[in-house]
Amino acid sequence: MKLRLNIDPDIVAMMAAEVAAGERAVTAAMREAGTGLKSAWRLQITGAGLGPRLANSIRSQNFPRSGESLDTAALVWSKAPVIVGAHDTGPLIRSKNGFWLAIPLPAAGKSLRGGRITPGEWERRRGLRLRFVYRRTGPSLLVAEGRLNTKGQAVVSRSKTGRGKVTAPIFLLVPQVKLPKRLDLARDADRALDSVPGLIVANWVERRFDQ
Repeated sequence: MKLRLNIDPDIVAMMAAEVAAGERAVTAAMREAGTGLKSAWRLQITGAGLGPRLANSIRSQNFPRSGESLDTAALVWSKAPVIVGAHDTGPLIRSKNGFWLAIPLPAAGKSLRGGRITPGEWERRRGLRLRFVYRRTGPSLLVAEGRLNTKGQAVVSRSKTGRGKVTAPIFLLVPQVKLPKRLDLARDADRALDSVPGLIVANWVERRFDQ
């Protein structure tokens, strides 16, 4: 017995069209899911009061970068992963050398490099020495003898009589700090993942009706 199989060119064309439709649907679905997750994470960050600059560190990209594929993947990430990750997990932060964490108070001012100023930078910039004050019932302090300027920051006193001179608390010293968890990135990631099948179907059906 011999069997002869003839493949209709129309069937081949239909199969190729279905594959192409699938590639378009998957690519569009992953792009929507990735963009949606990026927006959700950015909204979380601004909603937590962490500012638009950190929110804009969230980026998304489809792979492959061009063309359409059934294997399309979406990557969503942050350009500031350490900061975002810390607010997402709420870690316990300890001093690297096992001693104290120095938390600047308003009289310390800000670092010239951005972020929190360190005791070493503060002494170099202000020309004052910090003095350790131990407290049994609360955080210990680093204080300085000087005056407060119009911004409430401690500076060198030029008064010969000592008028206006104060002992200003500059840093709080604590052994560790528990950073509060302010984000739940996994929640939005799970929602984006769950939405993918529906997005693929919606884009596939939409393409069919558009043709």
